[in-house]
Amino acid sequence: MRVLHLLLLALGLLLSQLGPGAGELTALGQWSDSYICARKGGTCNLSPCPLYNRIEGTCYRGKAKCCIR
Repeated sequence: MRVLHLLLLALGLLLSQLGPGAGELTALGQWSDSYICARKGGTCNLSPCPLYNRIEGTCYRGKAKCCIR
């Protein structure tokens, strides 16, 4: 009986692991704004964008700026 419990525990732990990027989906079919910024080649900054960069949206649910060169 203990072997069965150990097998079930191992199976549960294996299935509970999320795949890479699974946390980026905020809702069904919707990507987070931080992910979109990174896909465009930008960086998320809480401070103003560095020199020669432009603001191209927001990050972290609107708390930061997406800066793109």
